[in-house]
Amino acid sequence: MSLQRKIAARKLKCGVNKVWIDPSRLADVKDAITGADIQKLIKDKVIKKIKKKGVSRARAKKIRAQKSKGRRRGVGSRRGKRTARKSKKEKWMRRIRALRKYLAELKGKNMISLTTYRKMYRKCSGGFFRNKSHLKLYLTQHKLLKQDDKNEEAKKKD
Repeated sequence: MSLQRKIAARKLKCGVNKVWIDPSRLADVKDAITGADIQKLIKDKVIKKIKKKGVSRARAKKIRAQKSKGRRRGVGSRRGKRTARKSKKEKWMRRIRALRKYLAELKGKNMISLTTYRKMYRKCSGGFFRNKSHLKLYLTQHKLLKQDDKNEEAKKKD
């Protein structure tokens, strides 16, 4: 049997220990002495190559699918500093773009004057405002919005 196993290993391009022989057809394998005989038995699936065992990716795929849905991203799953997940620059860009967009919107609707727009734009660039709501609060507290003036006039008339 060792000769047949060696020939089969050579044909299957694997090691001798990776050759599987069907226990119910051992007599046929013993009769096979040439490479052609072994090749015929391989074709008939009497002799097979044992597949290499690998590490299953099923769990990894499941976790990746969950993460794509937004799961597993809580405080307990985070590693590294806050800035490692989102850089300071990225955070700044997101904030400044929102502020500038809001200022442009107010200027477009004539809710603030051009001078106010320039002053607020410079304050935004200097990092004065924490967020959009902070900018809104500042504009209302300092009565820089033209719409507020109109609302106050309407209230006084009533």
